[in-house]
Amino acid sequence: MSLLRTRPVATPAMIATFDDDATIAATLAFESALAAAQAAAGVIPAEAAAEIAAAVSTLHIDPATLAQRAALAGTLAIPLVATLRAQVDGEAAAALHRGATSQDVADSALMMQVRRAGTLLLADVARVTTALAPLARAHATTPAIGRTLLQDAQPIGFGLRLAQWHAGIAAAAARVSREVAAKAALQWGGAAGNRPDQAGQADAVAARLAATLGLAEAPPWHARREGLAGIAAAVGILIGALGKMARDVALLAQNGIGEAREPAVAGRGGSSAMAHKRNPTGCQIALSATTRAPGLVAGILAALPAEEERGLGGWQAEGPMLVDLFLLASGAAEAMAGVAEGLEIDGEAIARNLAAAGQGGDIGDSVTLVEALLDMGKD
Repeated sequence: MSLLRTRPVATPAMIATFDDDATIAATLAFESALAAAQAAAGVIPAEAAAEIAAAVSTLHIDPATLAQRAALAGTLAIPLVATLRAQVDGEAAAALHRGATSQDVADSALMMQVRRAGTLLLADVARVTTALAPLARAHATTPAIGRTLLQDAQPIGFGLRLAQWHAGIAAAAARVSREVAAKAALQWGGAAGNRPDQAGQADAVAARLAATLGLAEAPPWHARREGLAGIAAAVGILIGALGKMARDVALLAQNGIGEAREPAVAGRGGSSAMAHKRNPTGCQIALSATTRAPGLVAGILAALPAEEERGLGGWQAEGPMLVDLFLLASGAAEAMAGVAEGLEIDGEAIARNLAAAGQGGDIGDSVTLVEALLDMGKD
């Protein structure tokens, strides 16, 4: 992962959630938890599970070496399991990865990372909505010119515009929360999705495995990808909602309007050629994410028609695209949190533009609508 390309658009915490070390740790956690669950159900000897857990706790895998071997094998699980198997004795080696397949490891590890990613993302989104709500109320009665089709329209309460941002972002965040909670689920089905070789204890193993990994319990979903697609679509919608706010702030910050602008932050928003400029760089981060996100979501949707019990090419493409969506969403959310928390609103400019439009000062039912929109974001 190139930090020069990734760090400007994603947070350090989100990058760390999906980096090589985190991915290897998640895959090893799956193997250790599977063995423990099978031992608890009597499928494999307890001594074998203990030996596997001990090997996992001390094993160091070089990401570059694993990546090279994974490129040849077609999946990182094959060389990873081979490396782990070499660390244990015969009985444990035979028990390791019992009834599992490479896609189980890849999908479950990804969903473990998605759970963590969702928590990180929603924390920054909450900063946005928490900052916007009091601003919307404070300016609910401030007459401002509304704009439709990029032209002056009828007056609104300035806070109504902010409340619309809040409602869209809050609704999108709730959608992400629901999708991750329900669909970031355990994938464990074995080579053909029938959970073989479990001595009649597959349900018990699955329940314990899901609980240990912190994942929702679900039947195997090797070739049923709508859950992952739902998570991707929800993250894409959230990026779009943040982008809506970013677009509006950037428009309001134009020199000829000047009604609102990003907070002044040292090192942000300058120009290498024009020292007088104060560019809306936070908005730029979110808007860049909105440009990239639709293609990523579309790519994941394109992978939905997986072939029979396990697909070829589709699910292998999903992981990198879903990771990119979370990375972009994290950068957009953090950037817009900073914008919302320090948003500068220029009342004189608002009044001047309203007067110049010559549309009067009747803001209709803006105040009531502000409260209704803010209530939409409550749990």
